[in-house]
Amino acid sequence: MTDLRTAGPADREALHALWAACFDAPHVVPLYETDPGRYGRTFVTGDVSACVYYLPRRVHDGLGGEVLVGGVANVAAHPSVRGRGYVRSLLAMAAAAMAADGCAWSLLFTGTPGVYKEWTTFELQTVSGPLRRPAAAGRALRPVPAADAAVLRDVYERHNARRPLTAVRDEAHWRDRVPVWYAEPVELLAGDAGYAAVRWDGGVLDILEVAGDLPRVLSALAVEAAARGIGSGRARLTWHEPALPYLFASITRESDRTGMVRAVLGDPAAVVEAMDAAHWPADYF
Repeated sequence: MTDLRTAGPADREALHALWAACFDAPHVVPLYETDPGRYGRTFVTGDVSACVYYLPRRVHDGLGGEVLVGGVANVAAHPSVRGRGYVRSLLAMAAAAMAADGCAWSLLFTGTPGVYKEWTTFELQTVSGPLRRPAAAGRALRPVPAADAAVLRDVYERHNARRPLTAVRDEAHWRDRVPVWYAEPVELLAGDAGYAAVRWDGGVLDILEVAGDLPRVLSALAVEAAARGIGSGRARLTWHEPALPYLFASITRESDRTGMVRAVLGDPAAVVEAMDAAHWPADYF
């Protein structure tokens, strides 16, 4: 087997080339570059033909506390070396480093769960359905440029302080990472009651994140959708969210099954299996 090692600044261009060969995801490099400790947590084959990276992140445990997790990202193997077990070995190196860093568990989101044999899939509740038709009303939401997303920080923190699995966003997260995830075609819409990050995806209102007084925010989104001629939607909200009727005429219960966890120094079950758990897209790794 080829040598396995920790990456360094000299590997920068090789890493970028590997990700370009493996992903159609322009956000990968900008997000990676925001992490000042990235190279020490990037594990590669000697020739940088495969890599695994992880980012320590604090998330709420739902009890008013926080837990440190290791977010796995940028996992890649060049097509010419796939099937040789490199990614599995690099994931083991990353897990050992997470333990040394004090991470309670590891978290990742993926469309290829079969790669991660030591991780377990979990589900987050989502909903979809036809939107209600609001009575005529003024539009109460205004666009917020993604670069100015930090103006929403207070609302976010109040809304998510006790919500399991939501990230504890520091200043750098708001400044550097949220604007990458919520750049166009995502829109940030805010009003006096709160805000939402949405996409108008093929004639469907797709709510990626929402915070604040949800009855008022969802009512305002219903008005906004009607003004745009949008009649259906989906949202990262739980099946039993009381505010759903302010936006939806009826709902279909669905779920996001892309999340996976692995215990490192603690048990993630109580957090990831909580009924009101949420992990917003701006907090992906």
